[in-house]
Amino acid sequence: QVQLVESGGGLVQAGGSLRLSCAASGRTFSSYGMGWFRQAPGKERELVAQITSRSITTYVDSVKGRFTCSRDNAANTVYLQMNNLKPEDTAVYYCILVAWVGSGWAPVGSWGQGTQVTVSS
Repeated sequence: QVQLVESGGGLVQAGGSLRLSCAASGRTFSSYGMGWFRQAPGKERELVAQITSRSITTYVDSVKGRFTCSRDNAANTVYLQMNNLKPEDTAVYYCILVAWVGSGWAPVGSWGQGTQVTVSS
């Protein structure tokens, strides 16, 4: 079982940047795809970025060109660099293993506590 701990969230003004980290322990995750999800108040959780075991990335349209997902398999860590943040990016961000289920990427395993990102206007 993989344990995931997200960190790096905070309060930032619009246009600012944050770098989220997701540290995995208990089992190497280098063979697995990883996803960053977010959930804003009153909204469903959505996948915003995904990275395969070969570091191929995909992003939801709303963050393309602003967010960059990367991974360091030696450090068992996945990152989400978020630039030019907007108030609508405010949410709790979660990382989790993901698997391709034919129609998209689906979360696998248990959710962590996430990290809060708040963008002020």
